[in-house]
Amino acid sequence: MEYRLYDAARRYAAEHETALVELIETLSAIPAPSHHEERRAAFVKAWFEENGFSGVTIDAAKNVIAPVNCTPSCEVVVFMAHTDTVFPDMEPMPLRREGDRLCCPGVGDDTANLAALMLAARYFRAEPQTADCGFLFVANSCEEGLGNLKGCRQLMQDYAGRVREVISFDGGLGGICNKAVGSARYRVTVRTEGGHSFGAFGNRNAIHLLSSMIGTLYAVKPPVEGDSKTTYNVGRIEGGTSVNTIAQEASMLYEYRSDSRACMAQMQAMFESVIAAYRSMGIEVEVELLGERPCMGELDPARQQALEARLCGAIRAEAGVEPSFHSSSTDCNIPFSLGIPAVCTGVYRGQGAHTREEFIELSSLPAGFRMMLSFLLSYLK
Repeated sequence: MEYRLYDAARRYAAEHETALVELIETLSAIPAPSHHEERRAAFVKAWFEENGFSGVTIDAAKNVIAPVNCTPSCEVVVFMAHTDTVFPDMEPMPLRREGDRLCCPGVGDDTANLAALMLAARYFRAEPQTADCGFLFVANSCEEGLGNLKGCRQLMQDYAGRVREVISFDGGLGGICNKAVGSARYRVTVRTEGGHSFGAFGNRNAIHLLSSMIGTLYAVKPPVEGDSKTTYNVGRIEGGTSVNTIAQEASMLYEYRSDSRACMAQMQAMFESVIAAYRSMGIEVEVELLGERPCMGELDPARQQALEARLCGAIRAEAGVEPSFHSSSTDCNIPFSLGIPAVCTGVYRGQGAHTREEFIELSSLPAGFRMMLSFLLSYLK
């Protein structure tokens, strides 16, 4: 298949380079923490409607869905980019340009990809619809952190049995996620009798016990299956009352991840055994599952490879780079777990994702946008 853009699409890409940057800036100014994407979702829905899309909806999970060439029962290909950012801010975050850099928390992950998808969808919708399926352009919610992929889960549920492929635009130009990293996330709380640091000295201290538990968890050697990778992390601890109080309560946020289902099962067994050991000592331990992302399901290798080849062709032709494959935790975890072919890629180069120093390189956007257009339009050839 030829992946080069034809002249009209190439002109569209060139003529909208400034519009793309302006749309990224506009979206970046709309706060959208996970579970609180309503303002950004409302903007995206209105934008789609103002640009000629019909039947645009916001579903129960705050996904914005713009259908193209869809009938009530047809198969669909899903193109998606998430609206939420990893940051909790409910006020606009600072945005600035520094030479070739556009700097703002969340500007790359995933605002740049979302803006590009919106502009590419506008061109795609106006093209003759020659495919034997429909298309959903989705600005989805709750991809980040404890969003727990709520938006993608809702979408796969609502379109169960109809989804042919899922393409998530989330990440940098040239990289392709084609394997899911599963994860389990917990809040673990330890409670004791506590007391005054002098008068009740000798009573058990929840902070001490939690620290001991963390030490036990960190002594574990991660399991390995083939070329798999397994990790764990304690990302936050809190507890206690004052410097002269034996802590009655302390908690931590703990997760483990792996791109191997077998290793995930081993990590779960290890975690449960550690919790059981501390409970057997008469310690009150509460465990709350905060989020769970599945690993790979059973995919048709030929269909998955065909999708990867289609994307690689567009990247090579328009971005001029050799694609690289990697495992990651993305919206694609859900279709992967259901046996649906999926890939995840992006349209920009930048650094600092998940930090307040995040930036994208503006000069990378034209090639990334052409790549996206080329990939989308390949479905209509």
